[in-house]
Amino acid sequence: MRNLKYLLAATAASLLSTAALAADLPIAPPPAYAPPPPADFGGWYLRGDIGISNQSVKRLNNALDANLITQNQTLGFDSAGIYGLGVGYQINNWFRVDATGEYRASANFHGRDLNTFPVGGGPIGAGVDNYSASKSEWLFLANAYVDLGTWWCVTPFIGAGVGTSRVTISNFTDQGLASFGAGALPSSAFADSASKWNFAWAVHAGLAYKVTPGLTMELAYRYVDLGDGITGDIKAFDGTNNVVNPMTFKHITSQDVRLGVRWSLDPTPVYAPRPLITKG
Repeated sequence: MRNLKYLLAATAASLLSTAALAADLPIAPPPAYAPPPPADFGGWYLRGDIGISNQSVKRLNNALDANLITQNQTLGFDSAGIYGLGVGYQINNWFRVDATGEYRASANFHGRDLNTFPVGGGPIGAGVDNYSASKSEWLFLANAYVDLGTWWCVTPFIGAGVGTSRVTISNFTDQGLASFGAGALPSSAFADSASKWNFAWAVHAGLAYKVTPGLTMELAYRYVDLGDGITGDIKAFDGTNNVVNPMTFKHITSQDVRLGVRWSLDPTPVYAPRPLITKG
């Protein structure tokens, strides 16, 4: 019985000594861990674009066309520059939107119209009209894009946009030659400049390359439908005109190649985890 009392007393003394020693030791802080990386999406950006157009028009319409028997048109535009600015928002890793405005520089137009027409009640005459003009636009679009994944900092994307265009036709001239059997009659006419607002839409496809967290380069293709253009009333070079007959450029479209830059206003920082803090 006495040995049991000695054993209990020794055990209690040992426990008290251990507790006192533990109370004297400093409390170690919990290990510090690096925070999770920030989400790689979200934020406003500015953009700028330059490019070149490849434009076409379906046909030219005029009030006097109703008098023709046959008509065969060959029409085309020279390429011209494109200059645009915009602001957008990256909603998540794969979806973004922006609003853009651009000036499409003046492109030279050239066309030829071969036609036949009745002369009085009997013979048929033939004519050729050689057209020239220049065309420019302002284009405003609201766009949405889907980013299709990123490989080696390159992100392919597709997109679509809707908006409005203001098409301006300037310096329109018509150099014509009409033949009536053995005779031929030259003619010349011109039209004042005129502008027309249209509904416009576009589809996009391209590649984006992230140079830095705040800077992205784009190389993109775009098909854009600009609507119709119209001239002022066509008059003879002496100013005479017997009928109101402006020339309508029906269904102007363009296949554009553009180089763009996007600047993020709140770029995602480059994540580098902090080292684990350990007590030496």
